Amino acid sequence: MEWLKRMFGRDGGGEAVDQEPSTDGLETPRERRQRWRSVYVVYFTMFQMSLGFSIVLTGVWPYLDMLQPGTKKDMLGVAVGASPLGQLLLSPLLGLWANRAGVRTPLAATLALFVLASVLYSQLHLTRPYALHCMIAARFLIGVSSSNVAVARAHLSAATRADERTRAVAAVSLAQVLGFVAGPALQAAAAPLGASAHHGLRFDMYSAPGALNAALGLVNLLLLLPCSFRESDIALREAVRAQGDRSEKEVLKSLKPDYVSSWMLVGAFFVLVFNFVLLETLASTLTMEQFGWGKAQALQYLGALMSAGALVACLVFAAIPPLSKLVEERALLLWGGFLPTCLASLLCIPWGPGAPPLAEPGDQEASGGCPQATQPWCAESKALTLTQFLLAYAFVSVGYPLGVTLIQTIFSKVLGPRPQGVWMGVLTGAGCLSRALGPVFVAGVYARLGPAAAFSATGALTLAALLALRAVYPRLLLPAAPPRPAPAEMRPLAPTAEP
Repeated sequence: MEWLKRMFGRDGGGEAVDQEPSTDGLETPRERRQRWRSVYVVYFTMFQMSLGFSIVLTGVWPYLDMLQPGTKKDMLGVAVGASPLGQLLLSPLLGLWANRAGVRTPLAATLALFVLASVLYSQLHLTRPYALHCMIAARFLIGVSSSNVAVARAHLSAATRADERTRAVAAVSLAQVLGFVAGPALQAAAAPLGASAHHGLRFDMYSAPGALNAALGLVNLLLLLPCSFRESDIALREAVRAQGDRSEKEVLKSLKPDYVSSWMLVGAFFVLVFNFVLLETLASTLTMEQFGWGKAQALQYLGALMSAGALVACLVFAAIPPLSKLVEERALLLWGGFLPTCLASLLCIPWGPGAPPLAEPGDQEASGGCPQATQPWCAESKALTLTQFLLAYAFVSVGYPLGVTLIQTIFSKVLGPRPQGVWMGVLTGAGCLSRALGPVFVAGVYARLGPAAAFSATGALTLAALLALRAVYPRLLLPAAPPRPAPAEMRPLAPTAEP
């Protein structure tokens, strides 16, 4: 009951709580509790959007094969890629909507769309013989609805003070990682339900993830009610107080964001996410070709490795707030985020003696080995050692969470207290673009030229991003307002002419 009272803003004191004195002139204790309740709703939204994307990933192909047997595997890439494409296209537009109408309306609209798309995904058997097209449409709509993460980030920037921002962004990033980790586990947990042959509404191993997404979407919609979610402009009020007697309009006009450093951070975010997506995409192919692992071995070993990496990432997210008090955020971003990520790329360049094990001619890749028939570089490339690969994965497991959290934190500070919906949409779009280009890079560079060329390119790109951020290092700060003019009585008198 006490939790419910706190959740709905009633602390047992009736209306007396409204009379609580302000802690520092910006908000009362009641307002602060309400503000943080809304931030917790944002955490849940970010978790749910990540879960909604990842929970179906491992089941998309068998689901599609059951719905339309004989479907080409090319359609798997289309079905999976439809989601980030929808997010990429709609994120800036949704951010613009949030800037003009506030965050509650676009959040509610996208969550309602998320529920409808999830219901469609869970009952695709009813759409035969157009199940493939409906699956692509459902995944695209899931991506469109998940573009609300840009709105959630914009709200987080407005609803937290400057000294709270790092902790809040780290918690949001942790919520996203937990969603990505929990998704495949929940899909696996639905496996005992089996595949149903019922012609009506189904609840089986393929429809259960969509049904769960829809249920969580409805819960999220309820959490957006005014009793648990309210918009806040504490960041703007903090900036106004820092400027003395200036109005909010004057403060926003005087605090000009640094567009050079803002775009630099967007580019750096793209590079960081691209590195992570590339290594995740290539992990199974790389280990099968370089170590001779079969498919079963690769799935087993990489599953354990990725679980360990997710645990390390969670620990890093938890460590970011105390670390940022010991080391300046800008330095932590460069040397704790980008440098380890760059080293991870360099470690994936084969250094070992000899060539990787070659696959048998005509082998279906189940037993592993580098297929020289389709990749002529296999006979000329050096072998990647297991130690290199493990160190690379360890470096990226530390550098990626540090980097993405601090980029978002510094980005929101550089933009200042103004509405950030469009800019957060651009940042989200950069991450979507990198996820879409990762598989293309694998096909265009790795398959043709080998791991040395692929990871040399990403290492050089990451190093260039690090140097670019170092070049704008002094500008990665809160925008500085021009000094206020001195009162008339304090200004020096104009010199008078000599008699």
